Amino acid sequence: MRWRPGPIVCILGIAAVLPLIELFLPQPAHVSEAVRGVFLYAILALGLNVVTGYAGLLNLGIAAFMAIGAYAFAILTCEIYPFQIGFWPGLLLTLPVGALAGFLLGAPTLRLRGDYLAIVTLGFGEIVQDVLKNLDVVTKGTQGINPVPAPSLGGTMWTAEDEYKWYYLLLALLIVVILAIRNLERSRLGRAWFSIREDELASRSMGIRVERIKMLAFSAAAAIAAFAGGLSTSVLSSTGEPSNYDFQVSILALCIVIVGGIGSIVGVLVGALVMIGLNSIVLVKATAVLETMGIGGQSNVLLSPNNWKYLIFGLALVLAVRLKPHGLVPPRIERRAT
Repeated sequence: MRWRPGPIVCILGIAAVLPLIELFLPQPAHVSEAVRGVFLYAILALGLNVVTGYAGLLNLGIAAFMAIGAYAFAILTCEIYPFQIGFWPGLLLTLPVGALAGFLLGAPTLRLRGDYLAIVTLGFGEIVQDVLKNLDVVTKGTQGINPVPAPSLGGTMWTAEDEYKWYYLLLALLIVVILAIRNLERSRLGRAWFSIREDELASRSMGIRVERIKMLAFSAAAAIAAFAGGLSTSVLSSTGEPSNYDFQVSILALCIVIVGGIGSIVGVLVGALVMIGLNSIVLVKATAVLETMGIGGQSNVLLSPNNWKYLIFGLALVLAVRLKPHGLVPPRIERRAT
């Protein structure tokens, strides 16, 4: 099946020119700064889409692999540790670290199916949080690891003020992840994932090594999630506390995949824009407008939109499942079926 990259090119093209549009605004809108969160969650959700959308395995612990990548990157690069290998080598090493974590979890559990596998991954996420909190000799406990180095190009170290450099770096890395996943999707391995998702018994009867193929999907998703964790750590210059990688992060990534379209790369991008854009742009702007009008804020927290964001996320998920069961931008197969 030939790939038509039109929608992806349009979305990424609009993202590429967005900072240029901001330059012509009378006042800085800082929309590009908020969109960086969309890029990070898009990478995380693309990893989840591999294991859930392609292989059909429900993973409720994707945030745990994000945490593993974040702390691995910090330990490999922060000056308080003996390694200090630099930003780029540290970021690349999050991929094998995440893949190894996915393998260690998947090896004893991938014979489970459905809800049982979901419960195991949920428990793994809670275990990772507790380990990171209590292993404070290495992870600094609830303090987090900081400062974490920023990227450097041409001998110049980036700072938090280099907003547009960060923006285009995250956009470029998102494009690299999309190309890598698209190549996997079109490969023999990708076809095996789809086969297992549709009918595991038929796949096994056709000679597909189901456990091995599932393991590869689990490891690939964990590697991409760890990569997103390393990126987020560098952007924030700190790992933050382990509770930043809790169950809510996994659920938000799952909502992005479901709302956008399970198994669809374009759908994941649209889902990240809808869910994270709603949180980082729409609700923030609405809260600021209401505060200037004397409504909401500290005086009336019930009228502050930001305090109701999880209710809004839940409603968005319910409406998406009810009205668009295959997502806003479903894969082409589901689109033909409907």
